[in-house]
Amino acid sequence: MPAKPESPAGAADVAVENDYDSFAEAYTAENETSLINAYYARPAIVDLAGAVAGRRILDAGCGSGPVSAALRDRGAIVSGFDRSAKMVELARRRLGDAADLRVADITSPLPYPDGAFDDVIAALVLHYLEDWTAPLAELRRLLKPGGRLIVVVNHPILFKVEHPEASYFTTAQWSEEYTFNGQKAVLTYWHRPLHAMTDAFTAAGFRTAVISEPPPAPEARELFPDELANFPSGTFLSFLFFVLEAVEG
Repeated sequence: MPAKPESPAGAADVAVENDYDSFAEAYTAENETSLINAYYARPAIVDLAGAVAGRRILDAGCGSGPVSAALRDRGAIVSGFDRSAKMVELARRRLGDAADLRVADITSPLPYPDGAFDDVIAALVLHYLEDWTAPLAELRRLLKPGGRLIVVVNHPILFKVEHPEASYFTTAQWSEEYTFNGQKAVLTYWHRPLHAMTDAFTAAGFRTAVISEPPPAPEARELFPDELANFPSGTFLSFLFFVLEAVEG
C-alpha cells in the first residue's frame, strides 16, 4: 500500500522484485497512520465489505494484517496469506490466534478448499502481476457461489500521469521508489487499462457490482491539511476499488 512515489526507477534497478521481506517493518510502521493507507484505502475497503459479522473472509496478500484486524473487529472470521514471510510474522503479532495466517503465493495453487469463503479481499495485490488469469481463477475457486471479491489496484490513470509518453492502452511494467519510515524501497507494478481489468474479471466468472473512487475518511482533512490542500473536493486519485460477485454456474 504505497505512499506517494518520490521518483521513478527502472525495473532493471530492482534486485528482488517487490521484496517486502526487506522492508516489512518500515512499511508497516509508515502505514499504520498514513493518509493513503490508514485514512483512505483501509476505511474504503471496510465500507465496501459492509456487514461482515459471521462471514468467512480471506485477506489475499494480507501484509501485516491491518485490514484483517479491521474486519475481525467487525465480527468476521478472518484468514489471510502473503508471499512475504516477514509480513505474515507481523500479521501474527497483530492478530494472535484470531486468524488463520499462512505464507502462500497468489500465483500458485492456494492451500484452501473450494468454496471456503464468503468474501475475498485482494487489496493492492493484482497490480504486481502481469497475468491475472490464474490468480483470479484461484480466488474464484475459493469463493462460495454468490461470494464477493473486493479488489483494490493502482488507478490506471496514474500510469499515464507518471509516464505521459506511454500508451494507456498497453499492459506495461513500471517501477517507483518510495521511503517507508526512513527506509527506501522500490515497487514494480503492471499497468493495464480499465477495460482489460473488467474483461479479466468477467473471464474469471465474476460480475462487476461496484467500481469506486472513494474519498478519504472524513477526519483526513484535519489530520493531513497540507496533503489535501490541493483537493478542494477532498477526493483524489490513487487506487481503484471493485466489488465483484462470483457468478453461479
